[in-house]
Amino acid sequence: MENGEASFRNDFCAGCRRPCSFDGSSPITLNLDDGTDILCQTVTIFKAGKRYYIALLPLDKNGENTDGEVYLYRFDDNHGDPQIDNIADDEEYEIASDGFDEWMDENELDEIISAEEAEEEDKER
Repeated sequence: MENGEASFRNDFCAGCRRPCSFDGSSPITLNLDDGTDILCQTVTIFKAGKRYYIALLPLDKNGENTDGEVYLYRFDDNHGDPQIDNIADDEEYEIASDGFDEWMDENELDEIISAEEAEEEDKER
């Protein structure tokens, strides 16, 4: 189980366009059950099915993400007090994952990521 804390301000979310207090620009620290913390950057907040979700990019000690892994959580602005929660089950995770894939397709991020990966491979040669 992972819970997050973040810095907030009153604004419209970039991803979901709902009025709430989460601006998404500040990193979020996930506090894991084992006592470790993971610093993450918000990718987007999006709607899938009847819920909103947040996509988080875990960052290493240098503030980078080298493996492209993304964490998905339920997101609720909770009347100005944003909360993230674990996704309850495999069926809900599939809904959230599909919604994130659609968001990436709409924003053509697959092509951007692929182009960046190709550029990195060219540099390594």
